[in-house]
Amino acid sequence: MAEAILAGGCFWCTEAVFRNLAGVSAVESGYIGGTTANPTYKQVCSGSTGHAEAIRVIFDPALISYGDLLDVHFATHDPTQLNRQGNDVGTQYRSALFPLDDAQHAEAEAGIARAQADRAAPVVTTIEGPATWYPAEDYHQEYWQGEGQRNPYCLAVIPPKLQKLRKGFADRLKA
Repeated sequence: MAEAILAGGCFWCTEAVFRNLAGVSAVESGYIGGTTANPTYKQVCSGSTGHAEAIRVIFDPALISYGDLLDVHFATHDPTQLNRQGNDVGTQYRSALFPLDDAQHAEAEAGIARAQADRAAPVVTTIEGPATWYPAEDYHQEYWQGEGQRNPYCLAVIPPKLQKLRKGFADRLKA
């Protein structure tokens, strides 16, 4: 098993997408890339900690590659928006990759290049790290599967992301 850490907007939205991929065994919402140890959601949302809302994906590289995860990531959020995703504004919503080794770093650069080839606007995704991972509070984990189904924001944002996933990556979805 391997892991990847990706940031790009609301972690509830990103987590909902990646849970559907074949080869992904776990997705955890959390915070990374800031200066405050053990930050809370309220602290991160204030923008004062420097952390990004992110997900940590545990995956089987024999079933899905890190490059495939990056391609899904770039297809299901807008990597051309600086420090925002739609109505979510602030550095905590930045598009960023946190490679865990040199191979992931090289693939992150290649993934950004692939994403840029499909867009006229510049991709602003950063490659950051190393950085400490902090899991988000329990109520953020698997949010879409529970409370998110009743959250108007999630209902407006997540289904279109899932539709993009099904349309563009049907061959990589769980059965």
